[in-house]
Amino acid sequence: MKKVNFIGAYDKTDCIIYIAKILQTVGKKVLVVDSTTNQKAKYVVPAIKPTVSYITEFEEIDVAVGFYNLDDIKKYLSISEEKEMEYDYILIDIDKGEAIDAFDVRPEEDNYFVTGFDLYSLKKGLEALNNLSEPLNLTKVLFSKGMFKEEDDYLNFLSAGYKIIWKENRIYFPIENGDASALAENQRTEKIKFKTISQQYRESLIFIAEEILKDTSDSKIRKAIRIFEKEKGV
Repeated sequence: MKKVNFIGAYDKTDCIIYIAKILQTVGKKVLVVDSTTNQKAKYVVPAIKPTVSYITEFEEIDVAVGFYNLDDIKKYLSISEEKEMEYDYILIDIDKGEAIDAFDVRPEEDNYFVTGFDLYSLKKGLEALNNLSEPLNLTKVLFSKGMFKEEDDYLNFLSAGYKIIWKENRIYFPIENGDASALAENQRTEKIKFKTISQQYRESLIFIAEEILKDTSDSKIRKAIRIFEKEKGV
């Protein structure tokens, strides 16, 4: 079982779910955990009779809402604390420091800091990293209009003094290519559709999935997505 952590105040629910779907298309069993304050997954992921905390299946991905650590999820699934859950990957959506501690986020894991460049996303996202006990390796996932160097420099300025080790690569997502409308329509139809999002958004999803998988080639990932789209007719 491998844990992947997506940290930040920016809305990243759809991004994480689409990455999870890519992992699932290559045969991985995936759990998405929404530990955020607003719990957006409760509203955009279809569920039958949602309760305070529950796990639902969506497009062959399990999505957990209302849990504040992995032990509580194990209890829900009737798994003893000593045993690992039978997931290949657990993707955790985190927006506060308490969740970093509760989900035992570690430097050696795949950790992503997801942000836009409005001040709320930047400052609130970094606030979650305020009280790290040890330096944390993080990859920047940046939602930007123009991928400007000045934006990245400003993030570096704001994060100076934090226990953060930024990885060299940066992953950019567009925010004005019609993707917001496409993702909202996909939510309404309760489907994951890669064809409706922009090529750049799709390429960034694939890049992150390839980083997480490590031993799966780019061509295999793309082939799996094509097969999924053909089978589902989306």
